[in-house]
Amino acid sequence: MSKYEPLTRFLAGQRTQEVPMTFTEIERVLGFPLPGKASGIRAWWSNNPSNNVMTKAWLAAGYVTERVDMASRRLVFRRDTRSGEPTMTSAAPKGDPDFLERIRARLSGTVTIAPGVDLTDPTGEVWDAETQ
Repeated sequence: MSKYEPLTRFLAGQRTQEVPMTFTEIERVLGFPLPGKASGIRAWWSNNPSNNVMTKAWLAAGYVTERVDMASRRLVFRRDTRSGEPTMTSAAPKGDPDFLERIRARLSGTVTIAPGVDLTDPTGEVWDAETQ
């Protein structure tokens, strides 16, 4: 069991589309303080399941994060209402040759990158994924 399981249970028990919370309220649900990166690195709250262990907790409950306000230490968990679509946590097992193609097809047309934008340019934000 993940130490973030209390957050999964808490969110899974909610009946609203949005669950606004402060970082302090999240810590109360968890029973321990959030890591320092949660208060200092915006990317820590991304919905990428490879981001950190806690991300998997809210995704497993069917929620995504949005409106993360680092200065006020608050965010909104929003119910992921994409009915019938698999979540990232239920991704196909390794070795599925069609997995990437299905992802490409699903994402097709959802993102437009302006001419001249270099996605490899550093953001200026330092983040060490290995020490989550």
